[in-house]
Amino acid sequence: MSRIGKKIRLIPNGVTAEVINGELIVKGPKGELRLKLHPRVTVAVKGSELTLTVANENLKKDRALWGTFSSIAGNMLKGVSEGYKKQLEINGVGFKVNMKGETLVLEVGYSHSVEYEEPKGIKISVDKNLITVEGADKQLVGETAAQIRSIKKPEPYKGKGIKYIDEIVRRKAGKTAAKTAA
Repeated sequence: MSRIGKKIRLIPNGVTAEVINGELIVKGPKGELRLKLHPRVTVAVKGSELTLTVANENLKKDRALWGTFSSIAGNMLKGVSEGYKKQLEINGVGFKVNMKGETLVLEVGYSHSVEYEEPKGIKISVDKNLITVEGADKQLVGETAAQIRSIKKPEPYKGKGIKYIDEIVRRKAGKTAAKTAA
């Protein structure tokens, strides 16, 4: 039996959840999210509780679906009430970042500036060398942050590039350190 799947999800105040035509729709102050349900997963909304069940608890595939859909539903409930946020830090001499309307403009050592269009449902803000990605959809926030980071990943010698605020970049010794040791 799935421990995560059988967990009852509480619907926060100000959030509504309903199932229409095999789709879970969650609405809240931060937005609206939709999830197409698997045919073997059913969702029941009773008052302020959201309960998930599967066709057969004894099948391994059904238990996996149960836990997955339960976690996604929990993330949706948290996302429309509180929202999700990821922060990235830009390091490097001459590296600049700013917003031009809904476009993130990065100058990170290339011969041209890189422009990243803000996806629908995501809010990107810039404060000096800090990029903040916010939104209701956890998966979309993480994906957007990962795409921004992939523009210029942090390198191990000087630590230049775009990294997550809590990421630790393992540094390597350069060529000069190898020469002096010999």
